Formats: sequence, structure tokens, C-alpha cells
Amino acid sequence: MTFNAEQLVASQQANLKAAAGLSQSAFAGFERLVELNMAAGKAAVGESFANAQAMFAAKNPQDLLAAQAALVQPAFEKAVSYGRHLTDIANTTGAEFTKAVEGKFAETEQAVKSLVENSLKNAPAGSDAAVAAIKTAFEASQSAAETLKKVAKQAADTAESNIKAATAQAEASVKAAMSKAKAK
Repeated sequence: MTFNAEQLVASQQANLKAAAGLSQSAFAGFERLVELNMAAGKAAVGESFANAQAMFAAKNPQDLLAAQAALVQPAFEKAVSYGRHLTDIANTTGAEFTKAVEGKFAETEQAVKSLVENSLKNAPAGSDAAVAAIKTAFEASQSAAETLKKVAKQAADTAESNIKAATAQAEASVKAAMSKAKAK
């Protein structure tokens, strides 16, 4: 199999299209991040003035402590919410990149497979043993690559689950501590 100019141009166009798609995904993720940060910043400015007014309205130290304590829980909940949104943006953008990379990997794998098969079809007479050895090695490499992809996916899924579990546990611990502090 020879690689002609038309195939090269088609390959370059496909790669350019894939790069454009990845760029769009990256910019969409960045745009979501900017929107999240703008909303968080705007809310923080408004809340800081409201919180300052609540502090200034305190008539005695007990009122001041109560006002401060009332600010802790909402601040924590907002921080957790922000973290969840941030994680969602990162996961969504990462998933789009992963999908694109897996698609290109599958295309490349298929092209290499076709190249190997076509090359082996044109092997000289009497090279059957060598052709069989090459086919076996190629199939083994594809099987190994598939296994590695599965292991990497499982590792990523496990890491994501562990992060979610740790976040939930930390959130529960802080809420329990806050409840305990309020009860005193």
C-alpha cells in the first residue's frame, strides 16, 4: 500500500478538523470557568457588603459572634458548590478531549492495521512463517494496547470516585463540626 498525496491531504484535513474541535472544546471549558468565576466574584462582593452590615449591626460581643457564626455555614456551602462546579467543568472538558483522542487513536490504529495487512498480502512467496509471526505480534500489541486503555480508564474512574468520596467525607465532617459548635 502506498500513501499518495490525496491520502496525505485527507489525513491533514482530518487532523485540522480534530484540532479545531479540540480548540472549541477548550474554549468552551474556559468560557464556563470564566462565567463561574465571574458569578462567584459578583456574589462575593455583594455578600461581603451584606456581611459587613450584619457585623456593624451587632450591639454587643454576643451578637457579633452570632453574626460571624451565621456566616460560616453559607460560606462553606458556597465553597463546596464552587468546587463541584469546577470539577464538573474539568470533567466535562476532559471527557470531550478523551473522546476526541480515543477517536483519533482508533482511526490511527485502523490505518496501521490496514497498512500491515496490505503489506503482508504482498509478502514474497515462502515467507508464510514470517507473515504469521508478524500477524501474531501485531495482534498481541493491539491486545496489550486495549488492555492498557481499559486499565487507564479503570484507574481514572477509581480516582474520580475516591475524590468524590473524600469530598463528601470532608463535607460531612465539617458539617458535623459546625453542628457541634452551634450546639455549644
